[in-house]
Amino acid sequence: MKNLCKISLLITLMITLSMSAMAGKKVVRFSCSEADAKIYFNGKQMGTGQLEIVILSNECVTVKVEKTSFLTTVIEFCNKSNFAPPPKTYYCEMEKDDAYDASEATDISNIDIEIRTKKTELDAWKLISQIITSYFDVIEVTDRETGYLRTSWIVQTFKQKTVRTRMIVKLGSTDPLTYKIKLVSELANSPQTSVKSDELFKEWDRVLRKYKEVIHEVQTRLGS
Repeated sequence: MKNLCKISLLITLMITLSMSAMAGKKVVRFSCSEADAKIYFNGKQMGTGQLEIVILSNECVTVKVEKTSFLTTVIEFCNKSNFAPPPKTYYCEMEKDDAYDASEATDISNIDIEIRTKKTELDAWKLISQIITSYFDVIEVTDRETGYLRTSWIVQTFKQKTVRTRMIVKLGSTDPLTYKIKLVSELANSPQTSVKSDELFKEWDRVLRKYKEVIHEVQTRLGS
Protein backbone atom coordinates (compact mmCIF):
# COMPACT_ATOMS: atom_id res chain seq x y z
CA MET A 1 0.00 0.00 0.00
CA LYS A 2 2.81 2.37 0.92
CA ASN A 3 4.53 1.65 -2.41
CA LEU A 4 1.32 2.45 -4.29
CA CYS A 5 1.06 5.75 -2.44
CA LYS A 6 4.65 6.61 -3.32
CA ILE A 7 4.08 5.78 -6.99
CA SER A 8 0.91 7.85 -7.01
CA LEU A 9 2.70 10.83 -5.45
CA LEU A 10 5.54 10.50 -7.93
CA ILE A 11 3.15 10.42 -10.90
CA THR A 12 1.28 13.44 -9.52
CA LEU A 13 4.57 15.34 -9.10
CA MET A 14 5.68 14.50 -12.65
CA ILE A 15 2.35 15.65 -14.09
CA THR A 16 2.53 18.87 -12.06
CA LEU A 17 6.08 19.60 -13.25
CA SER A 18 5.12 18.79 -16.83
CA MET A 19 2.09 21.08 -16.68
CA SER A 20 4.21 23.81 -15.15
CA ALA A 21 6.82 23.49 -17.92
CA MET A 22 4.12 23.53 -20.60
CA ALA A 23 2.47 26.53 -19.02
CA GLY A 24 5.66 28.55 -19.37
CA LYS A 25 6.59 27.26 -22.81
CA LYS A 26 7.78 29.54 -25.61
CA VAL A 27 7.21 28.97 -29.31
CA VAL A 28 9.66 30.12 -32.01
CA ARG A 29 8.60 30.06 -35.64
CA PHE A 30 11.93 29.20 -37.24
CA SER A 31 12.62 29.55 -40.97
CA CYS A 32 15.70 29.71 -43.17
CA SER A 33 16.68 31.05 -46.57
CA GLU A 34 17.00 27.58 -48.14
CA ALA A 35 13.65 25.80 -48.37
CA ASP A 36 15.26 22.34 -48.55
CA ALA A 37 17.77 22.84 -45.74
CA LYS A 38 17.57 20.16 -43.04
CA ILE A 39 16.60 21.42 -39.59
CA TYR A 40 17.73 19.44 -36.54
CA PHE A 41 16.11 19.99 -33.13
CA ASN A 42 18.30 18.75 -30.26
CA GLY A 43 20.12 16.42 -32.65
CA LYS A 44 17.07 14.98 -34.46
CA GLN A 45 15.98 16.04 -37.92
CA MET A 46 12.52 17.53 -37.53
CA GLY A 47 11.88 19.34 -40.80
CA THR A 48 13.17 21.28 -43.79
CA GLY A 49 13.08 24.99 -44.44
CA GLN A 50 10.88 25.93 -41.50
CA LEU A 51 9.88 24.54 -38.14
CA GLU A 52 7.82 25.53 -35.10
CA ILE A 53 10.09 25.15 -32.10
CA VAL A 54 8.62 24.62 -28.63
CA ILE A 55 10.88 25.50 -25.70
CA LEU A 56 9.65 24.39 -22.31
CA SER A 57 10.12 26.51 -19.21
CA ASN A 58 13.67 26.42 -17.78
CA GLU A 59 15.05 24.63 -20.84
CA CYS A 60 17.48 25.38 -23.64
CA VAL A 61 17.33 23.80 -27.09
CA THR A 62 19.77 23.60 -29.99
CA VAL A 63 18.76 24.07 -33.60
CA LYS A 64 21.14 23.06 -36.39
CA VAL A 65 20.61 23.82 -40.07
CA GLU A 66 22.48 21.93 -42.82
CA LYS A 67 22.57 21.90 -46.59
CA THR A 68 25.26 20.80 -49.03
CA SER A 69 27.28 23.77 -50.34
CA PHE A 70 26.23 25.95 -47.39
CA LEU A 71 27.83 26.52 -44.00
CA THR A 72 26.23 24.71 -41.07
CA THR A 73 24.38 27.03 -38.69
CA VAL A 74 23.85 26.22 -35.00
CA ILE A 75 21.61 28.35 -32.76
CA GLU A 76 20.68 27.89 -29.11
CA PHE A 77 17.40 29.16 -27.70
CA CYS A 78 16.81 29.36 -23.93
CA ASN A 79 13.64 29.79 -21.96
CA LYS A 80 15.19 30.60 -18.60
CA SER A 81 14.84 33.56 -16.28
CA ASN A 82 18.51 34.55 -16.54
CA PHE A 83 18.51 34.50 -20.37
CA ALA A 84 17.01 36.86 -22.90
CA PRO A 85 13.59 35.49 -23.94
CA PRO A 86 13.57 33.60 -27.25
CA PRO A 87 12.11 35.51 -30.21
CA LYS A 88 8.67 34.69 -31.56
CA THR A 89 10.15 34.33 -35.05
CA TYR A 90 13.68 33.63 -36.22
CA TYR A 91 14.99 33.80 -39.79
CA CYS A 92 18.26 32.07 -40.63
CA GLU A 93 20.11 33.45 -43.65
CA MET A 94 22.40 30.61 -44.73
CA GLU A 95 25.88 31.41 -45.98
CA LYS A 96 27.62 29.72 -48.90
CA ASP A 97 30.32 27.19 -48.01
CA ASP A 98 33.59 28.74 -49.18
CA ALA A 99 35.37 25.35 -49.24
CA TYR A 100 32.68 23.96 -51.53
CA ASP A 101 32.85 27.01 -53.81
CA ALA A 102 36.65 26.74 -54.06
CA SER A 103 36.51 23.09 -55.16
CA GLU A 104 35.04 20.76 -57.76
CA ALA A 105 33.58 17.28 -57.55
CA THR A 106 35.85 14.65 -59.05
CA ASP A 107 36.13 10.89 -59.45
CA ILE A 108 39.92 10.84 -59.69
CA SER A 109 40.94 12.05 -56.23
CA ASN A 110 42.40 9.58 -53.74
CA ILE A 111 42.88 6.81 -56.31
CA ASP A 112 45.89 5.65 -58.31
CA ILE A 113 45.75 6.79 -61.93
CA GLU A 114 47.98 4.72 -64.23
CA ILE A 115 49.83 6.66 -66.91
CA ARG A 116 51.89 4.93 -69.59
CA THR A 117 54.55 6.73 -71.54
CA LYS A 118 56.93 6.05 -74.42
CA LYS A 119 59.45 8.54 -73.08
CA THR A 120 62.68 7.39 -71.51
CA GLU A 121 62.70 6.93 -67.76
CA LEU A 122 64.93 10.00 -67.30
CA ASP A 123 62.80 12.26 -69.49
CA ALA A 124 59.58 11.01 -67.92
CA TRP A 125 60.85 11.59 -64.40
CA LYS A 126 62.08 15.09 -65.22
CA LEU A 127 58.74 15.97 -66.76
CA ILE A 128 56.72 14.58 -63.85
CA SER A 129 58.86 16.48 -61.36
CA GLN A 130 58.57 19.68 -63.37
CA ILE A 131 54.78 19.49 -63.60
CA ILE A 132 54.23 18.64 -59.95
CA THR A 133 56.54 21.37 -58.66
CA SER A 134 54.56 23.89 -60.68
CA TYR A 135 51.56 23.05 -58.45
CA PHE A 136 53.26 22.12 -55.16
CA ASP A 137 56.06 24.16 -53.60
CA VAL A 138 57.65 21.47 -51.42
CA ILE A 139 58.66 17.92 -52.37
CA GLU A 140 58.83 15.83 -49.19
CA VAL A 141 60.33 12.68 -50.72
CA THR A 142 61.80 12.08 -54.16
CA ASP A 143 63.73 9.03 -55.35
CA ARG A 144 64.18 8.54 -59.08
CA GLU A 145 65.76 5.09 -58.70
CA THR A 146 62.62 3.66 -57.10
CA GLY A 147 60.31 5.98 -58.99
CA TYR A 148 58.73 7.44 -55.87
CA LEU A 149 57.77 11.05 -55.22
CA ARG A 150 55.59 12.59 -52.53
CA THR A 151 54.86 16.25 -51.95
CA SER A 152 54.26 17.87 -48.58
CA TRP A 153 50.70 18.60 -47.58
CA ILE A 154 49.36 21.93 -48.77
CA VAL A 155 46.79 23.19 -46.29
CA GLN A 156 44.03 25.69 -46.96
CA THR A 157 41.73 26.91 -44.21
CA PHE A 158 38.13 27.96 -44.75
CA LYS A 159 35.43 29.33 -42.45
CA GLN A 160 34.29 25.93 -41.15
CA LYS A 161 36.68 23.47 -42.80
CA THR A 162 40.32 22.68 -43.49
CA VAL A 163 41.47 21.04 -46.72
CA ARG A 164 44.83 19.36 -47.25
CA THR A 165 46.18 18.22 -50.61
CA ARG A 166 49.25 16.32 -51.80
CA MET A 167 50.54 14.32 -54.78
CA ILE A 168 52.07 10.84 -54.70
CA VAL A 169 53.88 9.25 -57.65
CA LYS A 170 54.91 5.56 -57.77
CA LEU A 171 56.57 3.57 -60.49
CA GLY A 172 54.11 0.98 -61.79
CA SER A 173 56.28 -0.91 -64.27
CA THR A 174 59.32 -0.40 -66.46
CA ASP A 175 58.03 -2.27 -69.53
CA PRO A 176 56.00 -0.50 -70.63
CA LEU A 177 57.05 2.47 -68.52
CA THR A 178 54.06 3.19 -66.30
CA TYR A 179 53.57 5.49 -63.31
CA LYS A 180 50.78 5.56 -60.76
CA ILE A 181 49.82 9.07 -59.77
CA LYS A 182 47.50 9.95 -56.91
CA LEU A 183 46.03 13.32 -56.03
CA VAL A 184 45.17 13.10 -52.34
CA SER A 185 42.39 15.42 -51.18
CA GLU A 186 41.21 15.35 -47.56
CA LEU A 187 38.81 17.40 -45.47
CA ALA A 188 38.47 18.22 -41.77
CA ASN A 189 35.18 19.71 -40.58
CA SER A 190 36.74 22.47 -38.51
CA PRO A 191 38.88 25.50 -39.35
CA GLN A 192 42.56 25.82 -38.43
CA THR A 193 42.95 22.03 -38.06
CA SER A 194 46.59 21.02 -37.72
CA VAL A 195 47.94 19.22 -40.78
CA LYS A 196 49.32 16.61 -38.38
CA SER A 197 45.88 15.70 -36.99
CA ASP A 198 45.40 12.72 -39.30
CA GLU A 199 42.44 11.41 -37.31
CA LEU A 200 40.43 14.54 -38.10
CA PHE A 201 40.86 14.34 -41.87
CA LYS A 202 38.75 12.18 -44.17
CA GLU A 203 39.01 11.52 -47.90
CA TRP A 204 37.09 14.14 -49.85
CA ASP A 205 35.41 13.53 -53.20
CA ARG A 206 36.19 17.10 -54.22
CA VAL A 207 39.47 18.81 -55.11
CA LEU A 208 40.47 22.45 -54.86
CA ARG A 209 40.26 24.10 -58.26
CA LYS A 210 43.92 25.11 -58.20
CA TYR A 211 44.86 21.40 -58.46
CA LYS A 212 42.11 20.13 -60.76
CA GLU A 213 44.30 20.03 -63.90
CA VAL A 214 47.46 18.47 -62.49
CA ILE A 215 46.64 14.84 -63.36
CA HIS A 216 45.30 15.78 -66.78
CA GLU A 217 48.47 17.73 -67.48
CA VAL A 218 50.66 14.77 -66.52
CA GLN A 219 48.59 12.44 -68.69
CA THR A 220 48.71 14.76 -71.68
CA ARG A 221 52.39 15.66 -71.54
CA LEU A 222 53.70 12.19 -70.74
CA GLY A 223 51.72 10.79 -73.62
CA SER A 224 52.90 13.34 -76.17
